[in-house]
Amino acid sequence: MTSSNLSKDLRLAGQLASPQPQFTAEAPQSSRRRAIVAGAIGNLLEWYDFAAYGYFSTAIGLNFFPSDNHTTSLLSAFAVFAAAFFVRPIGGVVFGHVGDRYGRKPALLLSAGLMTVSTFAMGCLPTYETAGLLAPILLVALRLCQGLSVGGEYTSSAIFLAEAADPRRRGLTGSFAGIGAASGILVGSIVGAVVTGLLTPDEVREWGWRLPFLFGIGLGGFIFVLRRHLSEQQVDETFAEDRAPKDDRSPLRTAIENDGSAMVRAFAMILGLAVSNYVVFVYLATYLHTVIGLSQSTALLINSIAMAVTTICLPVMGALSDRFGRKRVLVVTVSNLVLLSWPLFLLLGGGQPVPILFGQIVFAVLVAGYGAVIPVALVEMFGHGSRCTALAISYNAAMALAGGTAPMVAAWIVHRLQIVAGPGLYIAVLALVSLAAVLTMRDKTGSTLT
Repeated sequence: MTSSNLSKDLRLAGQLASPQPQFTAEAPQSSRRRAIVAGAIGNLLEWYDFAAYGYFSTAIGLNFFPSDNHTTSLLSAFAVFAAAFFVRPIGGVVFGHVGDRYGRKPALLLSAGLMTVSTFAMGCLPTYETAGLLAPILLVALRLCQGLSVGGEYTSSAIFLAEAADPRRRGLTGSFAGIGAASGILVGSIVGAVVTGLLTPDEVREWGWRLPFLFGIGLGGFIFVLRRHLSEQQVDETFAEDRAPKDDRSPLRTAIENDGSAMVRAFAMILGLAVSNYVVFVYLATYLHTVIGLSQSTALLINSIAMAVTTICLPVMGALSDRFGRKRVLVVTVSNLVLLSWPLFLLLGGGQPVPILFGQIVFAVLVAGYGAVIPVALVEMFGHGSRCTALAISYNAAMALAGGTAPMVAAWIVHRLQIVAGPGLYIAVLALVSLAAVLTMRDKTGSTLT
């Protein structure tokens, strides 16, 4: 197939499947709801996979990076976790280009398909014991594929939801991107708790760690079919006329030339969310097990409860931002992360399950307020012609720097520097940078997207 034919096919897919910036006034509510579900649910698989990897990082480290020092194996596993994030900006450019040129839905379908295949393949990998050096090479290759996928998924779905929303309820609708992500971490945490509760530690280490990745094929297949079904049957009746720009420049060039300063601000605004999300909901389960001494199933149960709280709070925070403004909600939540992260980690280090649960729930509420509002606030910062590309680059660059490295940095602070509450200070510092950026943003709550 020639490149010109491929381009024509992608453009046709965009015409058939691409949602446009606003719903028509006559759009059925059932179509609106189905579009919201289809836009948000892909994040469930993306974050399910990353959560499962984080929760079973100890077993993965031992199977793919065997060492006499378990800390070295753990740090190696988290280094691979970080590697997936470093290709996310590349995925953001690729899927952002597809989303801006050919439509939001083709980008969503491609990212969901790539993630489904990569997640299932993770569960089929040979270990170092059976394949030698080939095993960690294959592991890294699959994590890079997953990083490319998630580089396009979250931002594309957030833009999809915000563009399709009633401006008066854009915060609530946009929060469903966060709900999809939080639900993925929650499902991963529940599956992890069940697996570690039913199997012995030796069974988990030998083969039980594979189960969450193999289960991903069911989630991925459902998501792909749902999105494809929606694109074929509902777009014409749901969305208004095509408003895609006629700019001859590439979306990447347009984004840099038109939105360069906004992209820098967006990057800074995301840093605090990136580190808090992946320290609190990915590394913390390992921390409570290996450092505090809780059983792995108990640590994952506490994490599951906290994630359930986050999932419940996300739409509430999104709705509050519609009423009181994005900037006000962000200032309150990010300020509290700056002030409370260190004390909360001191509380977690006490070793008692009830205070630990309380501390993680407080973190959950703050991260929910942050995570619910930031996607919509960022969508409102960029114009339609380069929105996918500008947001994908800003978001994924921040996630690569602060999110992907967060579990590894936190483990290094705790295990190498012996500062048990150190990750709390790390969160506070990056949240302070984000707070400064939030204070400079222009609040566009309720405005029409350009």
